[in-house]
Amino acid sequence: MTPDASPRLHAHLGWDVDDVDLRFLAESLGDEVVLTAGNELPAPPRVDVLVAGRPTSEQVDACEGLRVLLIPYAGLPPETRTLMRGHPEVAVHNIHHNAAPAAEMALALMFAAAKRLVPSDRALRENRWAGRGRSTEAVLLEGRKALLIGFGAIGRRLAPSLRGLGLRVTAVRSRLEKTEIVDDTPVHPAADLAGLLPDAQVVIVAAPLNDETRGLLGREELARLPADAVLVNVARGPIVDEDALFEALRDGTIGAAGLDVWYRYAGKDGDPENTPPSNRAFGELGNVVLSPHRGGSVRETEALRMEHLADTLRAAARDEPLANRVDLDLGY
Repeated sequence: MTPDASPRLHAHLGWDVDDVDLRFLAESLGDEVVLTAGNELPAPPRVDVLVAGRPTSEQVDACEGLRVLLIPYAGLPPETRTLMRGHPEVAVHNIHHNAAPAAEMALALMFAAAKRLVPSDRALRENRWAGRGRSTEAVLLEGRKALLIGFGAIGRRLAPSLRGLGLRVTAVRSRLEKTEIVDDTPVHPAADLAGLLPDAQVVIVAAPLNDETRGLLGREELARLPADAVLVNVARGPIVDEDALFEALRDGTIGAAGLDVWYRYAGKDGDPENTPPSNRAFGELGNVVLSPHRGGSVRETEALRMEHLADTLRAAARDEPLANRVDLDLGY
């Protein structure tokens, strides 16, 4: 990784990257990009693209000629949003390398919640054959209507899979003024959400968290859903009101939920070995499947990350348009 005499692009990964991942990325980039990595900036600190999720103001200020901040995952941390508002000359982009694993997790949670797999698993581990041979709370998904809240990288992967299972799919997303057909899916503006909920027997939340989506599904919205609706959240916990969701599940306002995102996190909000994911006792409800925000984590995660970073850095080196531009005002 010795700098070329006249490199087209300098990129710096602002963390201590695993040597194997760094070597893979460097080999993927070839001579198009001079690549450095670590918490310390190279000298001289010419950096065209800084790859970091939560850069410090000192890092950004030290990067001479910085053109792009590339967040190495989906989303925009609040502190990064605040910092980069002060640097309008720097474009902010992110990558969606975990979209396929997250979409798979959404499907897994949907099935587990709809079929009540967790209570059956617990019972059979105790040699109890609960539910076999008689009517159960499990629901048939085929023929039902699925509503995708958010139609970005995850939603677009989910739509054809859901249709393949026999569900009728529609979606809502912001930035739309009228309904459009996107990849065979009717996509509605967010203003249509209330009218779509009464027919939504499956709801999958895959939208970014921002000022518009925080609390998007509250008591009133959840009450509009069918009583046997299955809700899946693989986006951010606070998009669905915490108390409203717990009470709707407890009281049977909706049928079941599969949750991979939460309201409290180990390490951030408490002891890593003993931190409830919510202030409400979701774990005591039999109609909820709990997952510790691992939807984007698979064996191949870091390889996928490096592949997506390589694609973006090569495009930057060739002065091609970069995907996934982040709007700091909208928060995604």
